[in-house]
Amino acid sequence: MPGIMVVGTTSHAGKSLLTAAICRLLSRQGWRVTPFKGQNMALNAYVTETGGEMGYAQAVQAWAAKITPRVEMNPILLKPQGDLTSQVIIRGKVVGKTTAEEYYKNYFERGWLAIQECLSQLAIDYDLVICEGAGSPAEINLKHRDLTNMRVAKYLNAPTLLVVDIDRGGAFAHVVGTWQLLEPEERSLIKGIVINKFRGQKSLLDSGITWLEAYINIPVIGVIPWLDQVFPAEDSLDLFERRSRQEKRDLQISVIRLPRIANFTDFEPLETEATVTLEYVNLNESLGNPDAVIIPGSKTTIADLIALYESGMAAQLQAYINSGGTVMGICGGFQILGQQVTDPDKIEGENEKYLGLNLLPIKTTLTQEKITRQRQVFTQYPQKFAIEGYEIHQGKTEIIKENGEDFFPLFDDPELGLVNREQSLWGCYLHGLFDHGQFRRAWLNILRQKRGMSSLPTEVPNYHQQRDIMFDSLADFVEKHLDLTPIMAELVKQREQKNEH
Repeated sequence: MPGIMVVGTTSHAGKSLLTAAICRLLSRQGWRVTPFKGQNMALNAYVTETGGEMGYAQAVQAWAAKITPRVEMNPILLKPQGDLTSQVIIRGKVVGKTTAEEYYKNYFERGWLAIQECLSQLAIDYDLVICEGAGSPAEINLKHRDLTNMRVAKYLNAPTLLVVDIDRGGAFAHVVGTWQLLEPEERSLIKGIVINKFRGQKSLLDSGITWLEAYINIPVIGVIPWLDQVFPAEDSLDLFERRSRQEKRDLQISVIRLPRIANFTDFEPLETEATVTLEYVNLNESLGNPDAVIIPGSKTTIADLIALYESGMAAQLQAYINSGGTVMGICGGFQILGQQVTDPDKIEGENEKYLGLNLLPIKTTLTQEKITRQRQVFTQYPQKFAIEGYEIHQGKTEIIKENGEDFFPLFDDPELGLVNREQSLWGCYLHGLFDHGQFRRAWLNILRQKRGMSSLPTEVPNYHQQRDIMFDSLADFVEKHLDLTPIMAELVKQREQKNEH
């Protein structure tokens, strides 16, 4: 299958964003293009139409390519659990948990087979695969077990782009060092260097680019300026960059940065709201008095629940509620807000019972079975809206009716979420809730009314429509600064040959 590989000199060089941009660019040019990442390590996950889990970043790239996300686009997903182990998901399904050492022994061959099978299946429906690497392709201590970078590039014989984050400093050293550590057959696949996150006057780079091109005999095909735009992140390291960009607006919403925070992509629609400041608060920080606090998803609910108590954040949350604050818990956060979390099989903890924050009249029992499914439901509060989202959780939650007189089902499925009479305590299992524009605005208007502010219009697009506009804007931006011509001629020839067959 014809393909392009995108690798980086470091993590967070901009591979995911560039892959999404190329997907949209080539899709607009008539290519049937699909994203691909052989192995992803992330706690931001998406559930496909078939109920399989995949990295959220690859789902975003699929939307950029104007196609439906499929687990074949991310055959292996590793979800760190905080105890030096990761949950292993292959082709959308949980197959076990492992340490790094055991992974190579128990899952490497199985994983490589899954990667090859998924690429073959994607080749049936698409002309071109845009592959994203992970970290650096030149980690010499890890290359023998690397399923994501040059092994895939060599398998596809794919022209490869090497992306460097110049904002970090040392960009030329990063490029040359990476190139030097690659094997000769790997170097031959590198067809272009992309300098990303550039701030300043491009002419000041020219002498360095001339030297670099002469030294490694590879063209610099793009210098992409710094783009101050929020796009879905793969892991929580990106949250540190986002905190520094916030400015004070009408409403302040704080998300608790749990140690094992998962699926914080739920809150990106809130970041698009011009009247909202979204802040991530560490457990050792002061909570303050925001307009709302969100407890997000967690990979391991019990460990994060214990961390809330031990850090004193649980006491801060209780004081915040007593002073009239608004709290919402999603997925693991929903479980944490309950009266009790039980773990009879000791899946996550050493004990069988743990005291929740006791803010919602629910009790959760953790189970071996993992629930992953898309949902189409109707909200009951603050108004009736048709909502689409997805569930990813282990555990079943039951409502304790004798303690729930002042609580009502948030959805037409009563087990999916609750809200209290005052609409100050919210909890649900549904990821993607804020993607719905009308619900998001209606919820924000409740917060605004508490502050005596006027309501915002609720007839606004859903987030996926806003995101689609952002993809076009991203593609327009990157197209001005990236020249794919050197690598496209051969790919056009391969497409023509494939179509003839």
